[in-house]
Amino acid sequence: MYTKRIVEVQGSPMDVLVFEPQGKGPFPGLVVAQHIPVAHAGLEGDPFQIDAGERLAREGYAVAMPHFFHWWPKEADIEIKRKGFRDDRAAADFAAAYKLLAGLDKVDEDRIGVLGHCWGGRLCWLGACHIPKFKAAVMLYGGRIKTGMGEGSVPLIGLADRIRCPVMGLFGNEDQNPSPADVDELDAALTRAGVPHEFHRYDGAGHGFQDYTNPDRYRREASDDAWKKLFGFFGRHLR
Repeated sequence: MYTKRIVEVQGSPMDVLVFEPQGKGPFPGLVVAQHIPVAHAGLEGDPFQIDAGERLAREGYAVAMPHFFHWWPKEADIEIKRKGFRDDRAAADFAAAYKLLAGLDKVDEDRIGVLGHCWGGRLCWLGACHIPKFKAAVMLYGGRIKTGMGEGSVPLIGLADRIRCPVMGLFGNEDQNPSPADVDELDAALTRAGVPHEFHRYDGAGHGFQDYTNPDRYRREASDDAWKKLFGFFGRHLR
């Protein structure tokens, strides 16, 4: 179960779903960045995102899940949102979600990380670049990291030296966004920046391999292993 909070970002109200573990805490926290389908449905309309929040809470993590597409009406066409997406606004969204999560009574503000799938994988990298207090980051098949979005933005890959936390990446070798070659470039960028990181790649898996709501993409074996690896990673860095 979750509660919905509303925070204002530059005059625009943003929904944030909050999932809290049972017990008194204090618990480690995660800001979870959404994948692209919820740009239309809204966070509450996407079973994959709700399941992810509940799964993380069961494992003892408090979760703040902001709706990064609050800048447009929910019914606006997805291409309008893609083309109009701005990294500076997303950075402000992250700051607001982090402040909300860190301020919860049951959360240890010194043990907060960031996680994201698909579009959220890109946002995970962006958040790690802009919120130096994050203690760990896990991105799953995040594409477009080699680009910037919005006027005046720069390619996110070029901001790797701003990341202050260890990073885990989980990718499918059949994916084309990011492609295996793209993943090699992300790996090299983090290495040059001196960012501790580990990447895991799955044969027979493409983009969205954890999304059980999409039978064409879902790969159970790779998904289960990725969940196991990410919980191990967060356990080492946030517990």
